[in-house]
Amino acid sequence: MANTWNAVVLWALRHGPRRPGRLREEIGGISTKVLTETLRRLEFNGLVSRRAYAEAPPRVEYELTELGRTLLGPIEAFGIWAHDHGDEVMAAQDRWEHD
Repeated sequence: MANTWNAVVLWALRHGPRRPGRLREEIGGISTKVLTETLRRLEFNGLVSRRAYAEAPPRVEYELTELGRTLLGPIEAFGIWAHDHGDEVMAAQDRWEHD
């Protein structure tokens, strides 16, 4: 989970399967390359599954595995913590820069 985008992509998949284009729209600020790398890493770690459909043009969807779903609680808890303490973190960073 050390990569910044891992938790963001997992959280974006919480409501069900998504195609890469829709994920990029929902997440915002992530390049196609970084999204692809992140999805591959999450798939490699068993957190996301990839389903390819034999259509023209090809269609691919990604969804959370059961293992991936186990991370939604901790990700949500971290998000709540960040919301509750973000100002304190920013103030600490400000003090650091001005010392």
